[in-house]
Amino acid sequence: MTESPQGHTDDRVAVVTGAGQGIGRAIAVALAARGVRVVVTDRNAETGTAVAKEVGGDFLSLDVSDPRAVAGVAGEVVRRFDRVDVLVNNAGIAHEDDALDVTDEVWHRVLDVDLTGTFVACREFGRHFVRRGSGSIVNISSIAAFIGSNPEYHVAYDVAKAGVSQLARSLAVEWARYGVRVNAVAPGRTRTPILDTVGMDDPRRMTQWIDQIPLGRLLEAEEIAAAVAFVALDATAMTGQTLLVDGGQIAQ
Repeated sequence: MTESPQGHTDDRVAVVTGAGQGIGRAIAVALAARGVRVVVTDRNAETGTAVAKEVGGDFLSLDVSDPRAVAGVAGEVVRRFDRVDVLVNNAGIAHEDDALDVTDEVWHRVLDVDLTGTFVACREFGRHFVRRGSGSIVNISSIAAFIGSNPEYHVAYDVAKAGVSQLARSLAVEWARYGVRVNAVAPGRTRTPILDTVGMDDPRRMTQWIDQIPLGRLLEAEEIAAAVAFVALDATAMTGQTLLVDGGQIAQ
């Protein structure tokens, strides 16, 4: 049983993919604050190890586009802790380009990481959840799953994130009888390193983004993490849903 800095205790074990920075790091911090033992996974050993140290957890190197590696990490977590309770599929990449300029290589790379990688992680950790008769999976989707992104265009990312939300619905129905919940959280535009790749340093684009958000600002990673912690740990009757955390963008 672990103890959080706030003095809470919880014997659950959570795995967060792509947790070396941005939303993934914030999720790891939020779960650890609840007393959950967090296993940080990331391709970047330096940032991943730093986050694991920050949250008093463990680090395992992982490229989610490698199915064997995903299966190996799932097995290692169970071997090391004799349990796994929560999986947060956060690892993802983005590529901005007009659709006519998207190459086959880019298309497959984005889907391999964002969609196939999420499915493989669900499958491999799902084996343990189903066998145990409990578990909670949260896939990180995106507002891009529900809108045509504008002014930036990233069709492969949009399609992958739509698939991530549908994956949550499909697995939720299939695995409910085993006591396994599967949901998604879809962030709006959030201050993260991945947002830098689609123009956060462009003042004109920043104005366009904020004009689309009723709250009138970008979201913070900690705000997304709070929603993920709620869905993963507290929302015990919630499954097959995608929770939008977008500052009201979809509502207008």
